[in-house]
Amino acid sequence: MPKRNILLLTACAVLVSTFLIIPSSTTRFYLAVSIGLAAVAWLLVAFMSRRSGTSQESSGANVAGEKQTAGPVFPVSDLFEATLESMREGLLVVNSDMRVVASNKAALKLFNLSPPQLESQRLTELTRNPAIYSAFLDALKGIQRDSVKVEIHGPERQIYDLRVLPLGHTNGNGADGALGVFFNITRTERLELVRQEFLSNVSHELRTPLTAVMAFVETLENGAMEDRESSQRFLSIIRKNASRMHSLIDDILELTAIEGGNVQLRSATVELHPLVNDVIASLGAKAQAHGITLTNQVRADIRVYGDTRRLEQMLTNLVDNGIKFNRENGSVTIRYEGNSRDRLVVEDTGEGIPSQHLERLFERFYRVDRARSRDLGGTGLGLAIVKHLALLHGGEVTVTSELGKGTAFTIHLPRVAV
Repeated sequence: MPKRNILLLTACAVLVSTFLIIPSSTTRFYLAVSIGLAAVAWLLVAFMSRRSGTSQESSGANVAGEKQTAGPVFPVSDLFEATLESMREGLLVVNSDMRVVASNKAALKLFNLSPPQLESQRLTELTRNPAIYSAFLDALKGIQRDSVKVEIHGPERQIYDLRVLPLGHTNGNGADGALGVFFNITRTERLELVRQEFLSNVSHELRTPLTAVMAFVETLENGAMEDRESSQRFLSIIRKNASRMHSLIDDILELTAIEGGNVQLRSATVELHPLVNDVIASLGAKAQAHGITLTNQVRADIRVYGDTRRLEQMLTNLVDNGIKFNRENGSVTIRYEGNSRDRLVVEDTGEGIPSQHLERLFERFYRVDRARSRDLGGTGLGLAIVKHLALLHGGEVTVTSELGKGTAFTIHLPRVAV
């Protein structure tokens, strides 16, 4: 094996090992980007060198009387083209006149051209985005841009991390060309936004009960302990807020485990009627305290297929919501409907939910009435947990509501012969 190939393989092994042991996902991402850019640049150089030396290689290969026996050889140009077309990242190469000399399918899709043609066009004809143009212009001046955030507004808003580097000789007159790679980071940006929003919501939800706990502890420390009646009332409030924080943390951990794929279902045939009875029994005292009647309308012969514990968890969350947001002397009814799917319906006689809130009802921390929800002890994660558990079963959860008449949540489960 040639010495150059041995060195190349060794370098690759070292880079892969480094990539695997780095704990930071951000660092790994930028390392992968650097490796990708280096590989593409190497292929371009190899391709150009191959083309310039084609005539010399052909003449040397036809020396009279010499025959060489070798395995299949793939032309560098074919390998280069296959690499470009298989890349998910958009690749664009321009010459010193800012005309496109090479591109791939991903770049074609990125610019959404009609007719679909990039080569020989000026960059200004492809896009008016100033961030893209200035990045390539800097590269032609010999300035490498490590990262440029680019937003492209088409049918959907897409966000790209653009890396542009000079190609060819860089002297006082600038580079011969520039290579740009567009990395689609739309999903990463959305996840980061969700993460920031989640942390903000968690901080906000914890701040209120924590502030109350600290305030009443300080009051007790300042002498309220001597007043037995007041101290008991303060301790009761502290306990209530501590319990609320505990419930919030439990729900966060539960939702994180479900969304992270760390919850495994133990599906089996489940008798639905006794399961609903267990849910009603667990919430009976709370329903009675609110003057709410709980009714099980599921027939005794009904069986569904799912995880018993998770089905009970979903029904408990929905019935608990039905109790908290019901009207005085209202009711919550649990029933079964079957057609192409098994449907578990939890219906209450509350005030109903305005239609503009229904689409976002299953989002984390989304509340129709924030003040009332917090007063009733809600964490804002119960419906999100129900949604993800239903999806985990291969089903879904839907909601219908009518103002002044009540709300019905329906868990749809795939029907399995039971």
